Amino acid sequence: MPMAIAVTSPDLVLPVADPRTPGAHVLRPPAEQDFPSALAETAGLLERHGHLLVIYPGGTPLPHIQRLHAVRALLEADRIALLPGPLPPLGTAVLVRQLRQLSVCDFSPGVLASAARLLAHYVYAGAQLAGGRALEKLPVELPALPATRSGGPCVVLAGPTPQVVRTGEGTLAGPQFATTLTYAVGGLGSDWVAGELARRWRVGGVHPVRLPERSPHWWGTHKLVEFAAGIPDVGPLYQMVSSVRQETCHWCGLALIGDRCAFCAAPVVTPADRRPPALPALVPRRALT
Repeated sequence: MPMAIAVTSPDLVLPVADPRTPGAHVLRPPAEQDFPSALAETAGLLERHGHLLVIYPGGTPLPHIQRLHAVRALLEADRIALLPGPLPPLGTAVLVRQLRQLSVCDFSPGVLASAARLLAHYVYAGAQLAGGRALEKLPVELPALPATRSGGPCVVLAGPTPQVVRTGEGTLAGPQFATTLTYAVGGLGSDWVAGELARRWRVGGVHPVRLPERSPHWWGTHKLVEFAAGIPDVGPLYQMVSSVRQETCHWCGLALIGDRCAFCAAPVVTPADRRPPALPALVPRRALT
């Protein structure tokens, strides 16, 4: 493997059917591992794999995030990419699983790391909630639906496009391509998600998993069923990533897709950026007199 993939919690490493798909390393929080051990562990990953991609969901405790940045700074390693997941915890886990699948392909570390932003747009992540009181606390901006926000069971789609509807009312926008549905039960029954939602979205399979540790914090309630629909097969994922034009990072030299390097955060230099600045127009001599 040209790059190791790491996460901040073991519940972000979902099972896969293909035995060729590698797992992901779990970087433990400060309460479970002292700093020298964390530093040595990360250095060992870099020595064995060359590059390291760390993905963590929103709501990850600040001390853990600070630990990741401190380790990266002390190792002086621009070969470590730290990417906060743009999706809820279970959606982040599905995204990590897709990157694990692609890690055995012929993508370079820069392309694979920057593919995370692309693939996140094709993961439909949300949750069924027991009531609408928690909606105001969500870290996503939802459409204004006062009746739904006041209370009653509802379903929230956090990404790729935020949406909220009452359970059994309205239509929740779903994927227009082949997916499987992964779901995790918090404190509600899973009948609607595993049955009605799966039928409406025409998913190719339904897979229950354990609820990620940070999910109740992210959603603001323990009474939920979290779900995420994503492309399950590596073939379409490979075609999607390989069809995007590759650029070369002008700072660290890695190949990448998109508009920013995942390792050094340098933006892509466009042809317009490469042009020399225009010279100021000369003021005619007679205009000075």
